[in-house]
Amino acid sequence: MNNRNFVRGLCLMAIALLFGLVSLNYKTGELSRSGPGMFPLIVSSLLFVIGVLTVVRSHFYDPVPLDYGVKNIALILLSLVGFAVISHYINMILAIVFLVFCSTLAGTSYSLVRNVKISLGLIAVAFAFKNFLGLSLPLY
Repeated sequence: MNNRNFVRGLCLMAIALLFGLVSLNYKTGELSRSGPGMFPLIVSSLLFVIGVLTVVRSHFYDPVPLDYGVKNIALILLSLVGFAVISHYINMILAIVFLVFCSTLAGTSYSLVRNVKISLGLIAVAFAFKNFLGLSLPLY
């Protein structure tokens, strides 16, 4: 079980099962008139399929050793906690920028231009969710 791709696939499947089972507590409705559980069920189903494909694919390639970067895990957790706190107390736009810039410190390379592009893309998605889907997001 020292294969990074195999463990990645198992983690994706576990996360998908968790959210998929929780989404069944809500009404899914029909495709023409979906309920609140439909979107999480579809996303978790797609994530489960990606997990299965990752596990299957891991058997056809050389195993990549699994290593744990405690610093990177801490940076990602700090990014998520910071996103939640900043979203709650300030606004979501600033939280998205914090999330992107803090979480990319865990990567092997750091690019200011790339971070700005990712932030703008995520802010555009948040505006689309707010305006087209009617979600109540604290954008500003």
